[in-house]
Amino acid sequence: MASSSLLEQVAAYYESKLTAHGATPAGVDWNSEASQLLRFEQLLRIIPTGGRTGAVNDFGCGYGALADYVGVHHPGWSYSGFDVSPRMIEAARLRHAGRAGRTFTADLAALGKAEYTVASGIFNVKLETPEDAWTDYMMATLDTLGSLSHAGFAFNVLTTCSDPNRRRRDLYYADPVAVFQHCRARFSPRVALLHDYPLFEFTVLVRL
Repeated sequence: MASSSLLEQVAAYYESKLTAHGATPAGVDWNSEASQLLRFEQLLRIIPTGGRTGAVNDFGCGYGALADYVGVHHPGWSYSGFDVSPRMIEAARLRHAGRAGRTFTADLAALGKAEYTVASGIFNVKLETPEDAWTDYMMATLDTLGSLSHAGFAFNVLTTCSDPNRRRRDLYYADPVAVFQHCRARFSPRVALLHDYPLFEFTVLVRL
């Protein structure tokens, strides 16, 4: 995992969004519910169809919006959410109180291994962190996603294929081909790169 100072800065940033907007897509820094749901659709392509059930980890879960999507599209699957922000976990627990098969924690050691682990948006906001340090953080976190997964993991990243004049200095953009090649070399030859949906990002599916 990244240094505690880096994670504290990220947690503070997202907690400010939660304070301003509550448990909504804007509260986790997405510009709309439609874009949030589109990201979920791409990420959960990692889960095979055919009636299987199992467990999915949501790494960087925010207020737990993905739990509702899993419940609708993959009924019978259990869900565990992890976030570095205790306030996000508090909001998630309140929002999902009484719902079976959904757990939330800010303690990484308490997050068990699941069939699949997904991470949405956790690599986007680097703030003032130098790009090389953020790249190191992303690569280390991918190792963590792999270690938490029996069958595979999925994540998204902003793309360097976006227009340079539209990029923000506080956000992190990655080369999709380089990330794809890294995942094939380090984790599995069974890797998919999704870059055909209408957002300035890409999704990677790694099947272990």
